[in-house]
Amino acid sequence: MLENLHIKNVALIEECQVSFGNGLNILTGETGAGKSMIIDSLQFALGGRMGKDFLRKDQKMALVEALFSVKDSGFLNRLEENGIEPEEDKTVLVTRTLNDAGKSVCRINGSIVTVSMLRELAGDLIDIYGQHEHQSLLNPSKHIRLLDRFCGGGFEKVMEMYKKSFEKMKEIDKQLAELMGDEAQREQRLDILNFQKEEIENATLVAEEEDELVERKKRLSNMERLIRLSVESASLLYDGTDDTPSACDSLSIAVAKIRECTALDSALEDFYNELEDVYARLEDIAREVKRYAQNLEDDPAELERVEERLQTIYKMKRKYGGSVEAVLHFYEKISNEIEFFSNSQEKVLQLMAAKETEKHILDTTAQQLSDLRKDAAERVAKQIEASLKDMEMKNARFYIQVTPRDEWNAMGKDKVEFLISPNKGEDLKPLAKIASGGEMSRVMLALKAVLVDADEIETFIFDEIDTGVSGKTAAKVGKKMSLIGEKRQVLCITHLPQIAAMADKHFLIEKETKNDQTITMVKSLEEDASVAEVARLMGSAEVTNATLMAAKELREGKLGL
Repeated sequence: MLENLHIKNVALIEECQVSFGNGLNILTGETGAGKSMIIDSLQFALGGRMGKDFLRKDQKMALVEALFSVKDSGFLNRLEENGIEPEEDKTVLVTRTLNDAGKSVCRINGSIVTVSMLRELAGDLIDIYGQHEHQSLLNPSKHIRLLDRFCGGGFEKVMEMYKKSFEKMKEIDKQLAELMGDEAQREQRLDILNFQKEEIENATLVAEEEDELVERKKRLSNMERLIRLSVESASLLYDGTDDTPSACDSLSIAVAKIRECTALDSALEDFYNELEDVYARLEDIAREVKRYAQNLEDDPAELERVEERLQTIYKMKRKYGGSVEAVLHFYEKISNEIEFFSNSQEKVLQLMAAKETEKHILDTTAQQLSDLRKDAAERVAKQIEASLKDMEMKNARFYIQVTPRDEWNAMGKDKVEFLISPNKGEDLKPLAKIASGGEMSRVMLALKAVLVDADEIETFIFDEIDTGVSGKTAAKVGKKMSLIGEKRQVLCITHLPQIAAMADKHFLIEKETKNDQTITMVKSLEEDASVAEVARLMGSAEVTNATLMAAKELREGKLGL
């Protein structure tokens, strides 16, 4: 439901904030006051295109914010799928700005989105009928989904069976296409797979081998330096030179002297013991360093073998994955594919048998879906015809056409389209072919009234739906709109008092002059002001007590007084 609409610097609107309510929200005002600009602003916020005059004169930026409260968990899930975090209170704030360079920025709950993403998501929030684009009921592709909502609980169970079988059939057809496709292409594919498999097998890759080889390469590449440094270290630690004793020799002499000292002062005994331990440990380390230095040997051939092995690993990684693990995973995948092709004849027979089974299930469930749809179509069509007759289309015929498709699709094997014959003697034709504005208005309203329970959209907007309607018909249209308002939020721009009198919440749009500039203002009307506005719509040159009484009677008819 649309809770609030904030508009700033749009055409004649300097700034306004409108808080809409449940039920039927009526917008009235003089011609040219800016009523349709409210709907235009909302349409802009939801991704619509606007002309150059949309931005208020001499302003740098226009802003429209629309706050919705959303009950549909499916819509909130779609937000999350698009990376938009839903609010805890299930409100959705749509914001769009337009600058004087013609650039717009769209946001949903503060997250920037593209116009196309905004438009797609917004289509599930509001349905606008009138001078604008969102006429979902005129789109035949949506008719089947609307009809399905009337087919009862058993329909969902059958549809679930059908969809499972349909997905299985798609997978079977895909596998059969791979197995029974062009022979030359299949053989070529097998050659490639076998080559890749053999190449990976010959590489004999082992997980973590690469790290060990890299370390060994570093050691072999620096062997000359390693030998020199280790020999020098061994000499300093263990061997010494003619001029310089080794570290072991020097420490040995120091230990002997401290031992003599302990005979003179027992306080040095702890130092002596510790030094003796250090000497023993140093001697062990020195021997190990010397042994290490003696075993070192420069081996260019080994270095070459390591480098070749690393190049093999790098090549496999470049061709088949970014890591050894990825290459091994790829090997497993192509091995399975080779096995799949190798057993193709037996596999084809299995798949053909499975296809026959799924085909039988599809035929059976698709026919069940079709039967349920035809029953629902007849029932719903009668309800819509009755609704049309309520609005003075006595001779209208409405028909929901359910025809078979040549092939199955995700919804079954049916094509559904709503057809209408508004006048006696006319052929049934698609809704989009209706020419009369008054007829189209009533047909759309009848459809909304009957299909309101099937439509997930929570807010309907009718922009001057009273086109071509007057008198008794207008009163019936107003009552029908009020009935829709009992189940959905409705926003309606109207010039007819019969419709305005049905308002649950009434807004007056009027122009005022402020600082030598004309601005559009939106006012929420209390009951007395609403009656006065209904009286004005009755068309008298001036509002009299008689017109006020008549307007009050219309309002009392709505309020049940």
